[in-house]
Amino acid sequence: MRQQQSWWRILILAFAFAGVSQVSSAEEVNRMDQIVQSYVKDKQFSGTVLVARGEKILLNKGYGLANMEWNMANTPQTKFRLGSLTKQFTAVAIMMLAERGKLKLDDKVSAYLPDVPAAWRDITVFQLLTHTAGIHNFTDLPEFMSVAMLAKTPNEVLDLVRSLPLDFQPGEKHSYSNSGYVLLGILIEKVSGQSYESFLQQHIFTPLEMKDSGYDLTKEVIAHRAAGYSLKNGHFENADYMDMGIPFSAGALYSTTVDLLRWERGLYGGKLLTAESLKKLTTPYKDDYAFGLIVKQYNGSREIFHNGGINGFRTSMAYRPEDDLYIIVLGNTEANTPGIISSRLAVVAPR
Repeated sequence: MRQQQSWWRILILAFAFAGVSQVSSAEEVNRMDQIVQSYVKDKQFSGTVLVARGEKILLNKGYGLANMEWNMANTPQTKFRLGSLTKQFTAVAIMMLAERGKLKLDDKVSAYLPDVPAAWRDITVFQLLTHTAGIHNFTDLPEFMSVAMLAKTPNEVLDLVRSLPLDFQPGEKHSYSNSGYVLLGILIEKVSGQSYESFLQQHIFTPLEMKDSGYDLTKEVIAHRAAGYSLKNGHFENADYMDMGIPFSAGALYSTTVDLLRWERGLYGGKLLTAESLKKLTTPYKDDYAFGLIVKQYNGSREIFHNGGINGFRTSMAYRPEDDLYIIVLGNTEANTPGIISSRLAVVAPR
């Protein structure tokens, strides 16, 4: 559930904005496929990749296996756990409630959740959205992996850090915290009167016709859901179990590449939020973090993206407004390559 950022993305995307390729679109699409295949060959990727520019889908293809025990291939219909890509859905839900006058971003969270610890009482909704609240990240706890196997409610998850001091004073700096986004999910439920799952279904998934997306309930049988794997000593193993009540609004959604394209087109096309709210959502604050999204500038052009990671899965979703380019990479292994693949595909995507 931790989003990773490193030097390679900045370096690769700097070249992506440098100029227009002179080869044909067909050659570029073939080159994109070859880029992904190179990672599959080295056991560094298994999943589904979608690249689209405007209304045209350039590449939407499955690679590797959705279920290695049954030798079932990944396809564009395969559903993947999203990890921290969930956070942008949580942020949009908060903005929807703000537009409806149900909350204000500058309000203290204690105004809606009076039972929060004393140390959290001055934390604002805005600070939770931007990871500047100072609440300790529960996934950084030494005991987290053993706890992750147990069924817990969102409030029980926050009990892991409730008694800990803040890492810093609210607003002082940026530090990525899944705890803050779990608290936002609890806030959504309290203010809306709906479960997190039903709020997203009613206000996001249904309006955007995202029929292959939802909240990943551990016990539920979900058709076409990929199994997650980790690579150990050159061989794949089933990933460690995690109860999906643990990540909640910080990382518990599942989807497909096509549904996520519907999401990005709907979000950036103004179907969910007003122009003013969308601008707030995508305006970076500290360390380039906006609301559930990272916004970087490369040679004067923007990339709005986020990566995700949860047991057995790694994901990346990026949008470049100036190029109207969408790149979605969903993987069902723990290889940290989707963000790298996304950046390399941006270089060769047909214009």
